Amino acid sequence: MAQIEEVSIEQYKHLVSERALTGETMLLNMGPQHPSTHGVLRLLLELDGEVIVNAIPDIGFLHTGVEKNMEAKTYQKAEVMCDRLDYMNTVGNNLSYCLAVEKLVDLDVPERAQAIRVVLTELQRIASHLVWVGTFGLDLAAMSMFLYAFRERELILDILELCSGQRMMTTYIRPGGLWRDVPVEFEAAVRNFIKIFPKRVDEYENLLTKNPIFLDRLLGIGKLTKETALSHGVTGPSLRASGVNWDLRKARPYSGYEQYDFNVPVRTEGDTYARYLVRIQEFRESLKIVEQALNKLPMGPVRSDNRKFVPPPRSEIGVSMESLIHHFKLWTEGFPAPKASIYSAVESPRGELGVYLEGDGGPKPYRVHWRTPSFDNLSVIPKIVKGHLVADLVGILASIDIVLGDIDR
Repeated sequence: MAQIEEVSIEQYKHLVSERALTGETMLLNMGPQHPSTHGVLRLLLELDGEVIVNAIPDIGFLHTGVEKNMEAKTYQKAEVMCDRLDYMNTVGNNLSYCLAVEKLVDLDVPERAQAIRVVLTELQRIASHLVWVGTFGLDLAAMSMFLYAFRERELILDILELCSGQRMMTTYIRPGGLWRDVPVEFEAAVRNFIKIFPKRVDEYENLLTKNPIFLDRLLGIGKLTKETALSHGVTGPSLRASGVNWDLRKARPYSGYEQYDFNVPVRTEGDTYARYLVRIQEFRESLKIVEQALNKLPMGPVRSDNRKFVPPPRSEIGVSMESLIHHFKLWTEGFPAPKASIYSAVESPRGELGVYLEGDGGPKPYRVHWRTPSFDNLSVIPKIVKGHLVADLVGILASIDIVLGDIDR
């Protein structure tokens, strides 16, 4: 154990203070196997008693090589890899990747598919925030919150399973549209969720929002200024809680978001409590978008008829030899993409999720790179935890809402 500590000090001695090297302060490892790091994250803490002098995030324990693995697959087959990045936002990951492919090859998407994409992406945003508020409460000893949040999340996962056959790794959104149309039970299931969820959010607020213990743990803790957030590339609720009104669904609409009426929750306090309030308000705004998209849901196809890039419907394969051959060639050989590069981004539950995609004229991407929000958002931890107690670090880290699969790629 002493040897591990010596290696850690040697590795990070250019980052810690002189007081740590002389033994005046203590170096402590938090993680990588720690329940409050929300994944395999190691934090090297420099402590003066229980006060944090410095905190250095150490990432890479979960590195999967997803980007390089995607470059070894055809554009269609590579999509299954992106489900494994931010595993709390699998539908959003699919959307981001498919938008990039569609932009690269100039592929159209039917209106019905666009609307269904919005419904499912916003339901996924709510599900992600439910995991966040549940684990956030658990980190602060509010165990009931965890149980209530996962109760509602199950309803959303049931809807995802209804559409795709999978609760989490859906790969339901495909280049040019969707895997298939939603089943007949879809609308009733979504409307049932729309009906019950507002009262459930009220319950969460009754438990937490004005709870005096909760307020003592969060108010004025982990303040992130607008300037620090912008200089570190922070996006999503963490940025909006610091007073910056930036949401890609409004600023650079995609998938028809310009059709929907919703507000972007913004706070100016920049503390842990502000980040909580922004996400609670986002529950209600996402629900408004889901209801509007469902009310406007047009009839029609859910896949582009551009057969150069989109496989034929499954119903045609058994009756048409041409469709069978076309299906076989697309799934074995893939489709060529032009020698060009594009960047496409969406607003994930954690912030800007972007894909840089470069083609070389072949059926496999030459370069895939993800701009993930958790990576940039984590970078402000050393700035906002200094001077706080170790006990406060748990709440601050949780309020940033990182997913390590989103960071280690």
